[in-house]
Order: sequence, then C-alpha cells, then structure tokens
Amino acid sequence: MSKAFGSRYSIENSEEAKEYFEFVKDLLDSDVVNEMKNFRHHYSTTCYQHCINVSYYNYLVCRKLGLNSRSAARAGLLHDLFLYDWREREKKKGEMPHGMTHPKVALDNAKQHFEIGKREEDMIVKHMWPLTLKFPKYAESYVIVCIDKYTAMLEIGSYLGQKMKEKAKAMRTKQRQ
Repeated sequence: MSKAFGSRYSIENSEEAKEYFEFVKDLLDSDVVNEMKNFRHHYSTTCYQHCINVSYYNYLVCRKLGLNSRSAARAGLLHDLFLYDWREREKKKGEMPHGMTHPKVALDNAKQHFEIGKREEDMIVKHMWPLTLKFPKYAESYVIVCIDKYTAMLEIGSYLGQKMKEKAKAMRTKQRQ
C-alpha cells in the first residue's frame, strides 16, 4: 500500500485518491517504476516514495488550479526515473552535476518505457528549473518545480526531525546515568 508523505489517504483504495490512482495505475504496476524502490533519494526516502509524493501533490495542486491533473500525476511519478544512486555513481570527466543532468536521464527512461506527451515531457525535463536553465513551457511545469522542492523539504525535514529526537533521547538517557 502506498501513500504520499503526510497524506492520510492510500492511493490504491481511498475514495479521495480514486481518480489519481486511475491516472497512474499502469505506471505503478510497471517493473521500471518499482525499480526506484531500490534507490535512496533524500536521506531515508526512496526515489519511489519521493516520486509518489511529488506525483500525488502535483496532481492535487493542478486539479485545484484547473490544470491537466492527469499529466501532472504521471509526470510527477516519472520525474526522477534515473535508476541509480546518485551519491555512488561515478561522474564522468566534464559531466555536469546530478541536479542538472538527471531530468534528461529520467525523460529518456520514461520515453523508453511509456508514451509521454509534450506536456509531461516538459514537466519531467524541466522539474529542476532554474538549474536546467530553459524556462518551463506549461503552467503544470512550474507547479512540478515547486512541488518537487516542497516534498524534498518535507522528506529532509522528517529525517532531520527523527535524528533530533534520537539525539535528545540519547542525551536524556545519558543525563539519567
């Protein structure tokens, strides 16, 4: 069972997420998307969970704004389909940093495995704007830029909060001794 970070709804079987799930079910069932579970992304968050987070919140915001929520959901799920641990991957001489290159890798992987429309393509390849330099073409592309940063902050904040709790507990235990 999957749910977006901070959401109380399971994306597979809640009434609230029914439309969302219909938009992305084929992607969630694919081996290549599930392969993202093998790669750590933001501290303890997997690439898969991060993409679920971006996909679901991207869908919600675009739906609320009257934008293409189907493309938003699908592009969000595929935006980091780079399939490697960027911390361990050896960088080639002259290669730009991961933040600037992975959107193109993700798009190439997405196009290899799925039918990707122009709007989804723009959202995937420009989700790291302004690092990717070229301006996003669609409103949905600007939304994913913001949602990607928002969910990364939630994920990093959650990890750091847990570490601070652990440290505080260790300090209390040490003080009692």
